[in-house]
Amino acid sequence: MNKVFTHIKSDLSASVVVFFVALPLCLGIALASDAPLFSGLIAGIVGGIVVGSLSGSNIGVSGPAAGLAAIVLTAIATLGNFENFLVAVVLAGLIQILFGALKAGIIGYYFPSSVIKGMLTGIGIIIILKQIPYFFGYNANPQGNFAFFQIDGENTFSELINILKHTQPGSTLVGLLGLAIIIFWERSLSKKGKIFQIIQGPLVAVVVSIVFYAITQSNELLAIGSSHLVSVPVPGDVVSFLGQFSFPNFSVITNPDVWIVAFTIALVASLETLLCVEATDKMDPYKNVTPTNRELFAQGTGNIISGLIGGLPITQVIVRSSANIQSGGRSKMSTIIHGGLLLVSVLLIPRLLNMIPLSVLAAILLVVGYKLAKPELFKKMYDLGWKQSIPFTVTVFGIVFIDLLYGIGLGLGVGIVVILIKSYQNSHFLHKESEDVNDNRVKMTLAEEVTFFNKGAIIKELDGLPENTKLILDVRKTRYLDNDIIEILEDFVIKAKERNINIRLISERGEFDNPPSYIEFFKLRPTT
Repeated sequence: MNKVFTHIKSDLSASVVVFFVALPLCLGIALASDAPLFSGLIAGIVGGIVVGSLSGSNIGVSGPAAGLAAIVLTAIATLGNFENFLVAVVLAGLIQILFGALKAGIIGYYFPSSVIKGMLTGIGIIIILKQIPYFFGYNANPQGNFAFFQIDGENTFSELINILKHTQPGSTLVGLLGLAIIIFWERSLSKKGKIFQIIQGPLVAVVVSIVFYAITQSNELLAIGSSHLVSVPVPGDVVSFLGQFSFPNFSVITNPDVWIVAFTIALVASLETLLCVEATDKMDPYKNVTPTNRELFAQGTGNIISGLIGGLPITQVIVRSSANIQSGGRSKMSTIIHGGLLLVSVLLIPRLLNMIPLSVLAAILLVVGYKLAKPELFKKMYDLGWKQSIPFTVTVFGIVFIDLLYGIGLGLGVGIVVILIKSYQNSHFLHKESEDVNDNRVKMTLAEEVTFFNKGAIIKELDGLPENTKLILDVRKTRYLDNDIIEILEDFVIKAKERNINIRLISERGEFDNPPSYIEFFKLRPTT
């Protein structure tokens, strides 16, 4: 338990940022799903506290997902009402637990790095494009609706044009003020004292925005209307608060449509979770590895509880997870605390939350989006060659111009075609043998071709090496080494130092003890 609280200072400050990112998304996704607003908050609370406690991820954050909004919208209409839909959510949770028991979590290892990076970049771009209208006080499209074609009849780009007719001076001014505070805090003040690291810029921006709203209410030009503020349900008493919960109607459990919806939710939610796990592990500066089957169990348990008390389906979500990483979250406590903050704020200060302008929350998300889609990443992917850049680009464009799942599917399809072309030319395998049991020496020989299909096997072998091992890695026969495998080896350098594992790299250029960088090494020796 003490280990959980080791990084409480950084986790606490990160949880506040994640809270402000999660709040509008929980409400917006519920609105986009045509579900009660409170159902989105329930999913966020359960995702933070329950899933956060059960998950093996240090930095992943769970809650209602934009990728499921269209499915939920259709399912509620198909099943007749929200209470019938909740039965499907509970069943979906049970199916996810079954997926975990069947070890289906390994599926996440079979998505190429280029697609994962494309997913992160595409989401970053779409966050920026979708938040710009909110930043200027135009919020016709619900928060959390990331699809290109919107439910208000517009699309991502036509919505940007409409800003010119609907800009709100007060929202715009407080958005600019909030963005300036966040950037200045991060680039300057955070380096000048621990207090500025504990108190995050987004929190200060939100406090300033509430003060701005309060003092400009009587100003005709700068007043911010209620439609441009957070809209948390405000119960009058305990009875009305409890009345916001919905409960599943289990009398429809024999309806085949309920089971079809349940399986669809379980499949899509599991896939989105595994993709997010792969992405967050790649972003994690400390290179922790999330146990994927345990994650499916945690997500399934969360969906059962969420469905039983009237919440939306839950997945691990990249927007909140990346905000957690960017804000310095180190352990699962940041996720759990963010869920606690959602619960406490909804119970105690809903009226204060409803004084927060959406434009300042958009400013926070704009910073998150920019960090996910930095321009230099495009050049880096181009420099890695067409086998990386094409799946990456297709994924980005698919996410921006269609939606998240279609974009990932398109990128994966292109990635498979690339690998099939290379696999036609060469064979691939990983050979492992114990050189000297008494001396703790293990030799691994990489074959002529090693691709992202081999990620699971290589990660398993490397993670299975005991401490104090002397690893001999032979790449003399290797002619094609996928960038994913190079990244795995690069990450393993950090883990090897922690476990006192010495590495000897044998190549055509000679032998190297504990190479500092595999990426630099393979830049000098072409792998195609």
